[in-house]
Amino acid sequence: MEYSELEIPGVWLGKPQIFYDNRGSFKEWFLREEFKLKSGIDFEIAQSNSSKSMKDVMRGIHYSIATSGQAKWVTCLNGSILDVVVDLRKDAATFGKWILTELNSQDGSCLFVPDGFGHGFMSLEDNSIAAYNLTSKYQPEKEFTINLFDAHLKIDWPKCNPIISQRDLVAPNLLEVFSNSDTSL
Repeated sequence: MEYSELEIPGVWLGKPQIFYDNRGSFKEWFLREEFKLKSGIDFEIAQSNSSKSMKDVMRGIHYSIATSGQAKWVTCLNGSILDVVVDLRKDAATFGKWILTELNSQDGSCLFVPDGFGHGFMSLEDNSIAAYNLTSKYQPEKEFTINLFDAHLKIDWPKCNPIISQRDLVAPNLLEVFSNSDTSL
């Protein structure tokens, strides 16, 4: 696997080697020791999730205030997604900065989302399957969301007719979240 740190320190992109034969393909999409050697981060999986989305479905921007923190290792197993990570660490020089990265099943790319970041994505085609490993389990009382179209963040989403859950649709903006000590990091 090839790893590269992206524009915001701590966010990593992984590109696995994919092996093809007459049966199909095979890839390793996470190697704990290899990632630790390259990044210095010991990513230990506590929970794994997946979602299947139709084209133009948007999910997020989700984040957790779990006591133990919550980092994610994300990939797209089918189709393609436009993935966003947003730095929510209020004392960081990169607070409020975001990165958009396309993840797709063709190249098998993976994204490491550190603790203290929000995460969301837009499905670029029907039946896109996103899979993500988490360092802490889901705890509903510690899970929050920020509006995908927050005017402060100005995320450069492609034009579409988005399909969004009610929870994500009415999510507060970044400044509202950080004015409430119960929901900020």
